[in-house]
Amino acid sequence: MKQPRIIHVDDCQDIRMLVQIALETVAGLVLVQFESGEDAVKEAEFAEADVFLLDVMMPGLTGPQTFERLRAIPKFASTPAIFLTAKATQKELKELDGPGVIGTITKPFDAMLLGEQVVALWQAHAMNAAA
Repeated sequence: MKQPRIIHVDDCQDIRMLVQIALETVAGLVLVQFESGEDAVKEAEFAEADVFLLDVMMPGLTGPQTFERLRAIPKFASTPAIFLTAKATQKELKELDGPGVIGTITKPFDAMLLGEQVVALWQAHAMNAAA
């Protein structure tokens, strides 16, 4: 199975840098990053993605709002999302669950395992979609 191409959106520069190292350098994945939901929605049509990796709490568009807007772009209508969040109560995690959401990874995350987690969630989704 091919490796997923990822659009990552996070307002924190340090998290973007850590995710870039974890996904590109450690896991060898293709990654495009944006610092806001607004930027992602405006520029995403020029990118390719198999999955979105979205911070939940961002100024302006939140992760869930960004996901909704990205899915409104025809080429991303069925692209799934994984949320990155510091919110970790069962209630908060359940609120993130919905159509097209294939997982949630809580912060702080293990940068050495992030690529494996993202790939595993995406592959499980791809296998379920093919079945």
